[in-house]
Amino acid sequence: LHVSNGWFDSSVSFGEPGFEERETISNGLEVAATSGFTDVALNSNTFPVIDSHSDISFVISKSSNAATKLHPIGALTTESKGIDLAELFDMKSAGSIAFGDYKKPIKNPNLLKIALQYASSFEGVVHSFPLEEKVATKGVMNENITSTSLGLKGLPALAEELQIVRDLFILEYTGGKLHIPTISTKKSVELIRDAKSKKLDISCSVAIHNLLYTDEKLIEFDTNFKVNPPLRLASDTKALIEGLKDGTIDMVTSDHNPINIEYKKIEFDYAKDGTIGLESAFGALNSLFSTKKTIQLLTKGKERFGVANSVIKIGNRAQLSLFNPSNSYVFENKHIRSKSKNSLFIGSKLKGSVYGIIANNKTSIEL
Repeated sequence: LHVSNGWFDSSVSFGEPGFEERETISNGLEVAATSGFTDVALNSNTFPVIDSHSDISFVISKSSNAATKLHPIGALTTESKGIDLAELFDMKSAGSIAFGDYKKPIKNPNLLKIALQYASSFEGVVHSFPLEEKVATKGVMNENITSTSLGLKGLPALAEELQIVRDLFILEYTGGKLHIPTISTKKSVELIRDAKSKKLDISCSVAIHNLLYTDEKLIEFDTNFKVNPPLRLASDTKALIEGLKDGTIDMVTSDHNPINIEYKKIEFDYAKDGTIGLESAFGALNSLFSTKKTIQLLTKGKERFGVANSVIKIGNRAQLSLFNPSNSYVFENKHIRSKSKNSLFIGSKLKGSVYGIIANNKTSIEL
C-alpha cells in the first residue's frame, strides 16, 4: 500500500444532464474515486450545455455525497455555439473553476480577446481548444503516411499549431489567464515553451493516451483509437514527454469521455471521437514514468484552477490516494467501471493498480 496527496484530473466528461446512457454524475464520481482521483474538473459536454449559474449549482448538488469532489467547467459561450459569451461571472460565483467549450475551438478571435479581458477582472481561466477548423476540414486521424495508406482523411498538426499561435498573440495583447487543453504536437510544445519564456499567463495539458500511442495504432481501424486531438507521431510523443519533464506542459489528463457503443461500433469516418481513461490513468502513466514522477503529474494542476490542495499533515483534512505501484497486468473490460466501455487501453499492459481514496470526510476503497 502506497499513499499520496490526492490526484486531480483537469478534463472529464460524464454526460449528465442529457446523456445519462453514457455516464451519470454519481457513477462517474465513483469511477473517479476508485481510480484514485480526489478532485475532477467536469466539462460542459452535456445537453443542455452547462452555461449558467443554475446549471453549475445543479451539477455541484448532484455530487455533494461523493468522496471525489466535482469542479465544473462552465461553457465559455451560450450553448457552446461560439457566438455570445455565457454568464461567466455568475458561473464563477456558483462554483465554476474555468470556462471553455469542450472540444470546440473559438472561431472568432475577437470573442477570445473579450473573454480574456472580461475574465481577468475576477481571475477567471479561459480554455481555448487548439483547432483551426478550416485547416482541419473533416480530418479523422493524423495527416501522415499512415492516413494516406489507410485512405482516411488526415487532420494536420498545422491545424492545432496555427490556433495556438493565434491564441498566444491574443493573450500577449490582452493579458489574462489562458489554458490550452490537450496539446498533441512537437511544435505546440515549442510554442508554449516560448510563450512561457515571455512570462505569459499560459498553461496547458496533455491527454495520457497521446503520450503512449501513435497513429500507427489505427491500422486496424479500431474506433476506440479515434480521439481528438488525434494520435500523432513518435516524434510528437517524445516531445510531449520532454515537455512534461521540463515543466512546459503543466498537467496530464485522462480526457475521460464516455461514448455509447452505437457511436463507436460504426465506420471509422462516422465514429465519435473520445476514449474513457480514468480507470487506466495511473497504470498507463506509471508504465511510462517513475512512480515518483507519476504522482507528481497526477497531483499537478489544482493551483491553476483554484482547487484546494490539502497537504499530508497532522490536523489537515485527508485528501489521500491509495495505490500499489508495482504490479503489472493487462487492462481488460473487467477493469472498467464506467457505463461506457470505449477505452483504447484495452489489451495494453499497465503497471500499478489503485485501491481508492480517502477524501471529503469519506472513503471509497476497493481491495
